[in-house]
Amino acid sequence: SGLFTHWPDKEILQLAIVEHAVRQWTDEIVTPALAMPRGVRRLWALHEDRLAYYTSRALPGGCFFVASRAEFDDRPGPVRDALTTAIDTWWDFLQRSAEQAVELGELRPDTDAAQLAFEIDALGEGAVTSARLHSLEQGAVFARRAVLDRLRALSPTPHLLPGE
Repeated sequence: SGLFTHWPDKEILQLAIVEHAVRQWTDEIVTPALAMPRGVRRLWALHEDRLAYYTSRALPGGCFFVASRAEFDDRPGPVRDALTTAIDTWWDFLQRSAEQAVELGELRPDTDAAQLAFEIDALGEGAVTSARLHSLEQGAVFARRAVLDRLRALSPTPHLLPGE
């Protein structure tokens, strides 16, 4: 009952949690990656920062957005809308980062930025969901290698990316 002195109902509390998760995601993943130069290095940093955030176990239940997606994907309403907006914003940012890498000549001109953004996001999700039954660290290793291999294959400047 003490919670409801701050939030008048469950939905408002859930919306506040989504807002908090977005701030946390921005602080822990997006903002550090923005310190990297635009292009393939920033795109890589977004993936790396995400995996580092997961492996730090800052959130004991894994990824808030992955868990919430499964909970609210078939429930219409403001909470689902807020989650959709947050996830779409992430995907758009990944796609814009890939497009910038193409514009800078750090990814091939024929790179499908939307597809690449989807793959990077899916591999990040795969790392956290596999951790529920397997090792988070091993999932992060696989997700890291898969994205690095994909970026190297698309990049005429693979020297900008880290070695194995």
